[in-house]
Amino acid sequence: MGGIECYPITIEITYGLERIAMYIQNKNSIYDIIWGKNKFKTITYGDMFYNNEIEYSKYNFKYANINFLIKFINEYKLEIIKLLNLEIPLPIPAYEYILKIIHIFNILDSRKAISLIERQRYILDIRSLSKNIANIYINLYLK
Repeated sequence: MGGIECYPITIEITYGLERIAMYIQNKNSIYDIIWGKNKFKTITYGDMFYNNEIEYSKYNFKYANINFLIKFINEYKLEIIKLLNLEIPLPIPAYEYILKIIHIFNILDSRKAISLIERQRYILDIRSLSKNIANIYINLYLK
């Protein structure tokens, strides 16, 4: 986790809550999950999130401003470095920023907006920042 060996060895469960709900509710589509009910109708996951999926797909794969996103990756990296170098570091907000960087990286990568060399540099930066965040968190809260 964060480049740190864990004992016992950890595993990551990649089943999101929606997938678990699909299994429990015996649904074949995420959009059919029963999300809630009111006095008028049953509300499905699709009722709540289908339009979000459509709009974000359009944004991520067609309209996202690549230069804007690269600028924000760089700004978020600087913010992480600042947060980790405070007299009393703030690894939890830094963690939120690394998640934002990973999300933006995934958009850039899926759009093929970065070269293979840039991709490798981003991955190495993300790993390094994540490891620093994890180490500081451990030193602050788990020792």
